[in-house]
Amino acid sequence: MTQKIFELINDAKKILIITHVNPDGDTLGSACALKSFIGDKADILLQVSRDKNFPNTYLFLPYIKEAKTFDDIEDIYDTVICVDVASADRIVEAARLIFNHAKVTINIDHHKTNKGFAMYNYVQGGLSSTGEVLYKIFEKENKNITLEMANCLYVSILTDTGCFKYETVTGETFEIVSSLLKKGVNSADIAQKCYEQKQKAMVMLQAYCLSNAKFECNDKIAYTTIKLKDMEKFGAKDEHTEGLSEALRSIKPVEIAFVLKETDRGDIKVSMRSKETDITCIVKKFGGGGHSRAAGCTIKKPMDAALESILDEIKKHL
Repeated sequence: MTQKIFELINDAKKILIITHVNPDGDTLGSACALKSFIGDKADILLQVSRDKNFPNTYLFLPYIKEAKTFDDIEDIYDTVICVDVASADRIVEAARLIFNHAKVTINIDHHKTNKGFAMYNYVQGGLSSTGEVLYKIFEKENKNITLEMANCLYVSILTDTGCFKYETVTGETFEIVSSLLKKGVNSADIAQKCYEQKQKAMVMLQAYCLSNAKFECNDKIAYTTIKLKDMEKFGAKDEHTEGLSEALRSIKPVEIAFVLKETDRGDIKVSMRSKETDITCIVKKFGGGGHSRAAGCTIKKPMDAALESILDEIKKHL
């Protein structure tokens, strides 16, 4: 299958690399590494609006500033490659039309809930990140990994392992990281750019949300809600909510933590984390997916109704 992926890339005339909605370090790092390998015939699509949800935290990655958004994308691609996209519903709006019109679609991912929605699917469920999946693909087919590609892959692995503290990290993960460092990756510089460049809006929003957190079941459940008016109050973007569910999970008695965020479509996006509970069975009830300790879903209900539904489902598993 890995050989077939490179054959398809070689045969393509124009390629679109699609990241998932609310892009994080893994999907962006993976997309940039793949773009770096493919070259000029590939474009990256960030499923955001440039003036609203552009992922400023990762602007240091190559090709992000030039990436396509919903504001300027055209249906001119014969091949579409999705990276770190766990399910088809993570491809929305104009991107879905381009995906459906493409002659060839490829899905490269590491989510164990990914059932394969493209013509060609390479899903290695359980690996630490899509960055790790891509590294193994390049290595297996003896493709040269440049320093630029190595930097991108390192960002993918670093961010999706929570700085190497999640259960998906293995000895092989560290072997891959060691190989990337030997290529010249500056780990301290990348960590500083990923985690020590927070914008004021992010800090203020998160402080507000954490101060309004609620607890249930003897503090085994922790959650907070984010409404559109909260985002507007602090001038915050979607990326500024990243890390909230992890912060709630870090509280000692908490087993399951989640954040409910109101979207401009009127539905509720759920980001959930746990310490030991497999939460994929919870989010699946709402059409979501992810990892056993980090997953999410979207609930097409108003905030109060969505909160009631998700709490009822969580309590069944505690």
